[in-house]
Amino acid sequence: MTTEFTPTPIPVSGDGQAPARGTDLIIDARNVVKTYRTDAVVVNALRGVTFNVTRGEMVAIMGPSGCGKTTLLNCLSGLDTIDEGIIYINGEDINKLSDNKRTEFRARQMGFVFQFYNLLPVLNAIENVELPLLVSGTKAGDARKKAESALDLVQLRDWGKHKPAQLSGGQRQRVTIARALVNRPAIVWGDEPTGDLDTANADAIMDLIQDLNRQHNQTFVIVTHAPDIAQRCHRIIHMKDGQIVREDVPQAVAR
Repeated sequence: MTTEFTPTPIPVSGDGQAPARGTDLIIDARNVVKTYRTDAVVVNALRGVTFNVTRGEMVAIMGPSGCGKTTLLNCLSGLDTIDEGIIYINGEDINKLSDNKRTEFRARQMGFVFQFYNLLPVLNAIENVELPLLVSGTKAGDARKKAESALDLVQLRDWGKHKPAQLSGGQRQRVTIARALVNRPAIVWGDEPTGDLDTANADAIMDLIQDLNRQHNQTFVIVTHAPDIAQRCHRIIHMKDGQIVREDVPQAVAR
């Protein structure tokens, strides 16, 4: 049985506060159902999920392994299709797009930050950052300038010539964030973006993400198992058995 979840309001934007809900929805997902089938098994990965995010919010998604967190992220980003429901991203019904159009839409509108960086070891930092632009047809000179600007945002301009093996884990994740931001996406998706980092580097990455959110109104949706990471977002969405069961507003935001 599908269950509709209605998010609770959160405060109006202020110094570091979340924006007012409902004023400018960038994610609007309604009654989303996703089922995986094999010959022997049926997995109801998402069971009627309704979820929305306002432009400029930072939202964490939490829950036990297998609860549907990553499936929801994959469906919202168009990496996976859905069986029922509707998903609008920045006003676009992504499930009405062809595979090619959906790929183009992701390249223009979305950035991705994963746990294990996914950097190409044979390329240096600036080459890794500019690669998505070159693949999408941006001229080499323009791609280089945008990559340099993105590395500036994450305070790694001086490390642009270093390859991933020459960088620390925290630096590699900063390069990944620069790559996610290089095309100025509407949304950045994070799937355990601090999961492979020690506490100090995880805190530094979250400091950076919060700064980017505050200074550039960048929207982040972050899947995490870490309560301390989730507490630094504007809202925490809790999932269980393919459904959203509750949401919390961290005390630092609620004040």
